[in-house]
Amino acid sequence: MTLSTNTIAYEVRDHRAYITLNRPERLNALTAEMGREIHGAVEEANDDDSVRVIIVQGAGRAFSAGYDLKLYAEGGEDLQPPVWDPIKDFKMMKANTDNFFSLWTSAKPTIAKIRGYAVAGGSDIALSCDLLVMADDAKIGYMPARIWGCPTTAMWVYRLGATRAKRMLLTGDTIDGKKALEWGLAIDTVPDDQLDATVEELADRIVGVPINQLVMQKMMINQAYDNMGLQSTQTIATLFDGITRHSPEGRWFVDFAQKHGFDAAVKWRDQGRFIPDGGGDLPDEADIASLG
Repeated sequence: MTLSTNTIAYEVRDHRAYITLNRPERLNALTAEMGREIHGAVEEANDDDSVRVIIVQGAGRAFSAGYDLKLYAEGGEDLQPPVWDPIKDFKMMKANTDNFFSLWTSAKPTIAKIRGYAVAGGSDIALSCDLLVMADDAKIGYMPARIWGCPTTAMWVYRLGATRAKRMLLTGDTIDGKKALEWGLAIDTVPDDQLDATVEELADRIVGVPINQLVMQKMMINQAYDNMGLQSTQTIATLFDGITRHSPEGRWFVDFAQKHGFDAAVKWRDQGRFIPDGGGDLPDEADIASLG
């Protein structure tokens, strides 16, 4: 079975369902529509008795560069006025989180095949998969921890533990595939030209196992995470994400993106430039020119 939607492609072959994030011209930047279509594809795979494993990948040169900031930051879509309704925002972001997290709650196992970037909201999708296989030079991280975001799936702490999760989220830094393997985040990392074959070899090992065995093993492991409070942690993270986007600093970031473009705003954030408490004056043209 093969189908295409507006933002993903879906194909089934050899007991595998392939979900391909399919906005390569935007490095597979995320939209609410993409989240809904991911969820629908996961449901389709779970309803298909021929499927035993789900492989999530990105079209082109990246897994996903995160939410589409041209749309949401520079364009201001879904940004509420200064007097904002946190529950309206929570409802919106909870829907996105649940759509991404359908990969974790999927009865059937999921593999993220990561090349290029799996960053910001793209890392939420990757970390919602059961297993990550990365290219050596692929990058994963959550740069909006510096400003304008809190990872709503809350999976960094569950995948890395408190110390390394703090290392990632207190800096907004990224790590490559080799470091992700060293830290236990990725199950394997290989040169980019070996990534497809390596994922297929892992899938070969999984598809030989009966579906009921796969489902029970995954449910048992996931239950341990639920017992650790995963759902309540996600609730807090999703609320905090809304606050970060409507705080004075969050509005400063939006003003920055709308005045100078989202590329400049992201460069400022990711280069570690100083972000003032309470917002304050925007960088001037000379500051923007210094970003390179």
